[in-house]
Amino acid sequence: MKKSASQILKENTMLIVLVVVYLFFTWRTNGSMFSPFNFNELVTQNAYVFILASGMLMCMLTGGNIDLACGSLVCFLGACGAYFMAIREWPPFVAIVLMLLIGIIYGCVLGYLIAYVNIPPWIATLAGFLAFRGLGTDILSRNSSTGSISIKKVESFLRIFAGKLFKTKMGEMNNICLAVGIIAAVVIVFLNIKEKVSKVKKGYESDSILIVLGKSVIEAAAILLVAYKLSLAGGIPTVLVWVAIVVIFYSFITEKTTIGRHFYVVGGNKEAARLSGVNTRRVMFTAYLNMAIVTVITTWVVLGRVQAANSTAGTNYEMDAISACVVGGVSAYGGAGRITGMVIGATLIGVINLGMSLMNIDANYQKVVKGVVLLGAVAFDILSKKRQS
Repeated sequence: MKKSASQILKENTMLIVLVVVYLFFTWRTNGSMFSPFNFNELVTQNAYVFILASGMLMCMLTGGNIDLACGSLVCFLGACGAYFMAIREWPPFVAIVLMLLIGIIYGCVLGYLIAYVNIPPWIATLAGFLAFRGLGTDILSRNSSTGSISIKKVESFLRIFAGKLFKTKMGEMNNICLAVGIIAAVVIVFLNIKEKVSKVKKGYESDSILIVLGKSVIEAAAILLVAYKLSLAGGIPTVLVWVAIVVIFYSFITEKTTIGRHFYVVGGNKEAARLSGVNTRRVMFTAYLNMAIVTVITTWVVLGRVQAANSTAGTNYEMDAISACVVGGVSAYGGAGRITGMVIGATLIGVINLGMSLMNIDANYQKVVKGVVLLGAVAFDILSKKRQS
């Protein structure tokens, strides 16, 4: 069945909005938004949104559930990591393992409380929202007179989470970075065509070859543009590698695995899923254990970028992650949403953050704008479902 122009437009509304918003900020900043440096900043400053939103998507798929504690957990884990590496002077590898272990223990406890004790997710995570910020601040205040612990001397940790691959001077063309972009673009085109061929062979409904080719060209062009800008910005940020690993992993989980399908089924109708044999408790447990692990990865990235732990780390991160999911088409009621949509939503949030900062817009008004964008996305989702019914 061929899609009409209106259907294609509707499916790509947020992508169009992203392009329009980006062009608007490029115009308002006299092209500064389009500079290689700001492309690099868009990636490094907003990597936490992509990583956290990947985990938040899994929670929301189970029925619109969210995690309010992830931002405060970033503060607490960051304080622990900085304490291990800068105060105790333990090797970064030990600190990384301990942070991961703390995250897993917390995720298991949280998952058990939600899945088996039936404590509502927003209540269970609200407790973490309050507790972890307090614990993190206490660790910092006990070990630093300034309330901040620097890790600038822990070079090996910074290389992994805040370094650059194939590093060159700013403004100098990085041919290896450009080659990586070309390879990635070719792979994307190949995978899109392969998916089309596979669906046709199996008799599944698929987009026309023109739509597939058009989509492939746009995606390849976007990858090449980013690769070109980063090649002039000193190389590939290691944080982009972490983002790519997380996004690809969750894209595979949600689209290609049984457990991924279970998340959608539970979010669509939890009781029906249970009666059909899906272990709904295990799905809920996995969602929040997974969210804790994703938060650990986010902490590594944030700690590397800031090069210090402080009491404000992670502030409003949970809101940015939720916004990225909802703006990217993840249903606020659960059961619907894709990683690709989340990536668009996270990019839009990042563009808004960076664009308004470059325009020197007051931080309070930045929150107003993001609030309006979030409300508009939810309203669009609700109105679209009403028209379909």
